[in-house]
Formats: sequence, structure tokens, C-alpha cells
Amino acid sequence: MQWRVLASATLVVLVFVAPRLADAHGFAGKRFFPATLATDDPFVADELSLPTIAWQKFPASGEGPGGSETDFSIDVAKRITENFGIELGATYKHVKPDEGDTQNGLDNLGLGFKYKFYQNDPHEAIVSAGVDWDIGGTGSRRVGAESFSTVTPGIFFGKGFGDLPEGMKFLRPLAITGLVGYGIPTRSSTTIVGDDGDVDVERNPHTLEWGFAIEYSLPYLQSFVQDVGLKAPFNRMIPIVEFAMSTALDRGQSGTTGTVNPGIIWAGQNIQLAVEAVIPINHASGNSIGVLGQLHFFLDDLFPQTIGRPLIR
Repeated sequence: MQWRVLASATLVVLVFVAPRLADAHGFAGKRFFPATLATDDPFVADELSLPTIAWQKFPASGEGPGGSETDFSIDVAKRITENFGIELGATYKHVKPDEGDTQNGLDNLGLGFKYKFYQNDPHEAIVSAGVDWDIGGTGSRRVGAESFSTVTPGIFFGKGFGDLPEGMKFLRPLAITGLVGYGIPTRSSTTIVGDDGDVDVERNPHTLEWGFAIEYSLPYLQSFVQDVGLKAPFNRMIPIVEFAMSTALDRGQSGTTGTVNPGIIWAGQNIQLAVEAVIPINHASGNSIGVLGQLHFFLDDLFPQTIGRPLIR
């Protein structure tokens, strides 16, 4: 059902929105990097994701029954200067267990800061540094929001392959973005008292947050490699595969969880539409394939003279 709704919404918007490629957001030289869904991209920009919708089933564990979860998120990013910006995100969760009552509520708010310190246009390369703050206690415990915060400093990067030689020209539309971060919980352990009075102490490890996205830009292929005759809407599509991973590092925990997300992005002048499958890499990440969809607005293109420009110029 979720796949059909997202596909129908995507088709409707593609019909009514002019198929022009974005002018400002996400460029390094002639390379346009789309906004990614499961991993953060390296760009400082004015943008709005509204909504991002995710659905996935989760397995039963020793702590409770399995079920499904649907998330509705909004994320906004604002440039303070040309190279420094802030990001704010909120997620409303709908958790439906196989046994028991359905739970609804907000997850913890997210706040981020990002600074772009390197860009090489001829080589389509960009690197930024930033920090994300999952603000503990701002969400609802009944949907799993933690009472403690997690602060994650990280490095974000992007690289297009438009500088490959002529003999490899059909690889030039390829690009990669990625991140490496270190998750620092503000509390080493959490004490949980069950309904029966049993006390359980859950340790909160430091984590390595890492991921990357591999993209093949059909607009880049058409414009800068060879016109292969693609027509709208396919000439604005970017196939993508994202890898979003987290590795526990200490406090008695180890191992990596995460998902692999193959999908497609359509990039227009003012908006971007995307849909991805969410494939767990192991049992800890889920027990079925989920779906992730997003409607994304480029505020720097929509409102270039007002809210779409840096506060300090």
C-alpha cells in the first residue's frame, strides 16, 4: 500500500512541475548533487524536506513484540553565511505492535551545524565538517525517544567523476557522497523499570556513524557526456543506492546495523522527489523491506531574494 501511495504522489507532482534542473543547491562545478534521504549530504543550503515518510516492520525481541513503524518527518536547513548553516529536524512516529496498543508521538528533536571548508569545482569535490545533536528528553518515551542526548561530530564529503578520461566517459555521471561521525551519548547507561518492577540497566555505547551514497546522474549524462535521447521525466532522474550504517564501539556492545537503500531521485528546478527501498543488513536492522519517500524543496531557488539566501552576506 505504501509503495502505491508514494508512486502515485510522485507521478502527480512530476506531471505538474516544470522539469528544470536546480540552479543553486548542491553544485560543485557542473556537478549537481541531489539531497540524499538516509545519509546527510555535504552541502550548506537553504532547503526544506516536507514530508519525509518512512515505513518498516521490525522483529520481536526480548523487550517486546514485533510490529511496524511509520515515521513522518520535517527537516529544514538555513544558511547563516555562504559556508555555514544550521539544520533542524522533527519526526512524528506511529508505532503499531503486533500485540498491544498503537503508540503515537514525537521523537527527539534534531539540531545540526555544518561548515563547508573545501570545494574544488574542476574535480567536482566538496568537504564539510559538522555536528548533529539528538536532543534527549524532547520526544515521547512511548515511541522510543531517549531521555539522554547524543552528540555526533562528523565529516561530510562529495566527489563527482566528471574528470575521468575520455575512454571512461560513461562513468563520468557517477558520483559519491558520504559521512563519518562519532556518536557520543551524554549518559553511559539508562535504567529501565518494567511494569512488574524488574530493573534493567541498558548501556549506551559510543558509535561510529558512517554511510555513503552512489549516484548515476542521467542529467549529467545527457548534458556533459552524450545525449542518449532520454525524454521527460527520465532525463531528470538520478538512480541512487545509499548505505546508512552504525557500529557500536564499547560498553559491552559491538557490531554494525544499518540499511541499504536503492532508489530513484527526480530533480527539478525548485523541488526534488525521491523514493527508496529500505533493506536491512541484519536482524537488528529489521526483518522486512521498508520504503522511504521524500518531497524536498530548494528554498534558495524558490525564494532567492528572501528566505533562500544567507542571513549574513
